Amino acid sequence: MKNCEYHQINPQALSAPNPTPPPLPCTEKKITRPKRKWEVFPGKNRFCCDGRIIFARQSGVLPLTLGLILVTSGLFFIFDCPFLVEHLSSCIPVIGGVLFVFVVISLLHTSFTDPGILPRAGPDEAADIERQIDSSGSSSYRPPPRTKEVVIHQQVVKLKYCFTCKIFRPPRTSHCSLCDNCVERFDHHCPWVGNCVGKRNYRFFYSFIVSLSFLTAFIFGCVTTHLVMRAQGGKGLILALQESPASAVELVVCFFSVWSILGLSGFHTYLVASNLTTNEDIKGSWSGKSGSEGSRNPHSYNNIFTNCCVVLCGPMPPSLIDRRGFLPPEDALPAAPTETVLPSLEAKSDINMVGDAV
Repeated sequence: MKNCEYHQINPQALSAPNPTPPPLPCTEKKITRPKRKWEVFPGKNRFCCDGRIIFARQSGVLPLTLGLILVTSGLFFIFDCPFLVEHLSSCIPVIGGVLFVFVVISLLHTSFTDPGILPRAGPDEAADIERQIDSSGSSSYRPPPRTKEVVIHQQVVKLKYCFTCKIFRPPRTSHCSLCDNCVERFDHHCPWVGNCVGKRNYRFFYSFIVSLSFLTAFIFGCVTTHLVMRAQGGKGLILALQESPASAVELVVCFFSVWSILGLSGFHTYLVASNLTTNEDIKGSWSGKSGSEGSRNPHSYNNIFTNCCVVLCGPMPPSLIDRRGFLPPEDALPAAPTETVLPSLEAKSDINMVGDAV
């Protein structure tokens, strides 16, 4: 028969609670939200609505433009339209409302649309250009060539190299110093709309200035008619202005702005008919001012109607910067390394259990 050896159990060990082990540190991997490309965009632009809206950082004049349009049109609809509807025609506020809506929509489209920004070259593309230059046989480093020649409609056009974007600019492309971007078919940077004017928003800009010229001339004519009709009742012009002081404000704003807006609309109508840009016209790229005598505009179709259709009615080109796309994993910021902490060993219990069997 097997003999068993028994050991007495300490009763205090049973009554004492076991020590609670310390809480283990959190070893879960941190989940990082994937970043979109607009969050790390290198240009001097601002984005809203998760990258859906883009505008220039220097957009302080845009609220002034929008405010002048809203205030002048509001005064016209409140103080002038009731009198003109009663004495002339009820079509006046309808015409003014259509022009006002068209002006505001065109302005917002111009301000919040990608003007045609070209994406910058990545590190691999920039290194490839430098590698091509180094393969010319020279041991010393040379910067990339400033120009490259291409043929457009049997005419040689020089492409300039952008040291900021690390690309050869396509024809009619220029680098905007305010937005710090290369813009395709760059026309100019307009502070009044708070954005560059380029390939993708020029049609909106043109419709904005043309419709604004019509709206300004329409309000100016209606306000003048309103004051003249009040003055014809024997009250005089001074008394008419006292009865409708808001009309005086509209008259002053429209008088000083209608001439510049009409001139700007006429100038851009000439550019559209010639298929030119403001940048090309100022530099004289195709008129001999830049030193290239006998050069002609290779982008013109030598037909006013065709040029207008190409500039204003052509298909809308897609945006090339893909601002709402996600960054590839290698471009995302690395997650913070997590430390794995092993749990500490518990202290030995003072309880001795039955041990040996014979």
